Amino acid sequence: MAGRINDDDVKAVRDAVPIDAVVSEYLQLRNGGGGNLKGLCPFHDEKSPSFQVSPSKGLFYCFGCQEGGDTVDFVMKIDHLSFAETIERLAGVAGITLRYEQGGYTPGRQQGERTRLVEAHKVAAQFYVEQLASPEAEIGRAFLAQRGFDQAAAEHFGVGYSPAGWDHLIRYLRGRGFSDKELLLSGLAQEGRRGPIDRFRGRLMWPIRDITGEVIGFGARKLRDDDNGPKYLNTPETPLYRKSQVLYGIDLAKKEIAKTNRAVVVEGYTDVMACHLAGVTTAIATCGTAFAGEHIKILRRLLMDNSRGKVIFTFDGDAAGQRAALRAFEDDQKFAARTAIAISPGGMDPCDLRLAQGDEAVRGLVEESTALFEFAIRSVIGKYDAESPEGQAAALEEAAPIVANIKDAAIRHRYAVMLSGLLGYVTDNQFVVNRVSQLARWNRERGQRGGPPGARGNGSYGRGDGPAGRGEQPEPAGRQSAAPPGLRGPALNLRSPAHRVERELLKLALQRPELVAPAFDAYGADEFTAPPYAVVREVIEQAGGVSTADAGYVARVREAAPDDTVRALVTELTVEPLHTRRDADEVYAGVQLVAVRLAAVNRRITEIRGTLQRLGQQADPAHLAAVQNELWVLQQYGQSLRERGAAAL
Repeated sequence: MAGRINDDDVKAVRDAVPIDAVVSEYLQLRNGGGGNLKGLCPFHDEKSPSFQVSPSKGLFYCFGCQEGGDTVDFVMKIDHLSFAETIERLAGVAGITLRYEQGGYTPGRQQGERTRLVEAHKVAAQFYVEQLASPEAEIGRAFLAQRGFDQAAAEHFGVGYSPAGWDHLIRYLRGRGFSDKELLLSGLAQEGRRGPIDRFRGRLMWPIRDITGEVIGFGARKLRDDDNGPKYLNTPETPLYRKSQVLYGIDLAKKEIAKTNRAVVVEGYTDVMACHLAGVTTAIATCGTAFAGEHIKILRRLLMDNSRGKVIFTFDGDAAGQRAALRAFEDDQKFAARTAIAISPGGMDPCDLRLAQGDEAVRGLVEESTALFEFAIRSVIGKYDAESPEGQAAALEEAAPIVANIKDAAIRHRYAVMLSGLLGYVTDNQFVVNRVSQLARWNRERGQRGGPPGARGNGSYGRGDGPAGRGEQPEPAGRQSAAPPGLRGPALNLRSPAHRVERELLKLALQRPELVAPAFDAYGADEFTAPPYAVVREVIEQAGGVSTADAGYVARVREAAPDDTVRALVTELTVEPLHTRRDADEVYAGVQLVAVRLAAVNRRITEIRGTLQRLGQQADPAHLAAVQNELWVLQQYGQSLRERGAAAL
């Protein structure tokens, strides 16, 4: 049984790894204001960034899907790891040696499954690299040299060689403490007649890394004629490796993709190598599968999905390459970035092009790309005789739906005019434009009959006054959200000014506690009319209040939350930017403190006036006098708050 990781070590890991450094391994982050960073959420599909990271608080929160938490939560969610596996991974990043309780630490036995599989791949990758220098691997070195790759290139990409025997890697990994079960689960071995055998034998090996740089699989190229296997053999689906979610070279290309807002999608490992060596360091490739939905999500998060970005697909010029390009076109509008296609003369891939014409030709291929919409239209028209009326009509009927599917009306009109010119409707382009408009209208009507796409249910009870409430993602005007289970009180009206100022004060209490201390600690939960906010106020009190705020203050508040729903709201309030164009100061904090207190005073005054009306003149004089005195005191206090502001608190 695996030992429990020492609590002090867990805390040390949490403190040692900055959340922005971890998150930026998966997506591009930009300034979000108020000391926060923002990007496209990795946990749901979105076009505008609602994912916020607070480096100072060590928290993240998405105002679109309500996922949130600290660095550990982020890694657990995005890589589907257990808590222990996450701590082990982050400890490795931070260089922290973990201590395990319940009998001490046994290396290799108390680590999580994923951690063990990653380590096995790391060791295997180094083994293959060392084998590339062996006499047996001469055929592999010759293959690389024939394609223009020297030893430095092989080392840069970690290319290696798998010996032709049955169990060279297995014996090596057994000697490093890995079990047969782990080797089979990792995909590095497969069952043979007499037990496990190496999956990859006598092949050139490319390590496949995830976006963080960890080796999670391999691509193996056949070298000998007597090898009856496929030309390329990849790692099978494993707990680490899912080919639909992997892009070869993404670990090397991600920073340049984010920096230049450009990505180049090629078809193979050697094409990625050729592009990078030629200076196109944004090149990536899929691993034995078509470029599809999960790949698009990875790129969109790096490109920040802005209209200045560009995704360029390179395909062979043969029929198969053109079919692949048209498949890519089907996903074009999942990008806000422009998409283009580059097909080199003679149908050469980037690797062949570099060999034949040099690095400059590879760079030129990428620079001279054609917009994917235009390529798709020209590909369709090219199948027909556009000189004949019959050919024009047939080409129009196939190409018009492509143009009609373009969502941007201005771009759709431009391509409709282009289509009319390509078909020869020079003097009557309105006919083509009208046909495209008609098809586009039918598309919209079908979509409306099927219900609005992307409809969402209610989110957490705190969302409406976050960035969505400021116009980034407007909510329906009448939307309300229920209070947490077991609470009594009015539903939270997301448009209520009273609730917005309560929210702002709680944000200050969590983000800038020094500005509201010590006054905030004297506020009762009953001064917060929104039940969820009243719960957060109680949680802050249970954590010691704002006057005890230190480096671990927010963590204590989150730990004091009674359930995940309240904890998520605490995270949300901690990450959400304050509603001030300038840096928050004591004056701004004082305004929020006074607004919440004055609203509570006015509510109490209204209640007392109602009590006086019910008592009437027949009430007990002493009781009546006490109620009237309370009313007078509150009225004087309210007047003082209006005149003196925070000084009256």
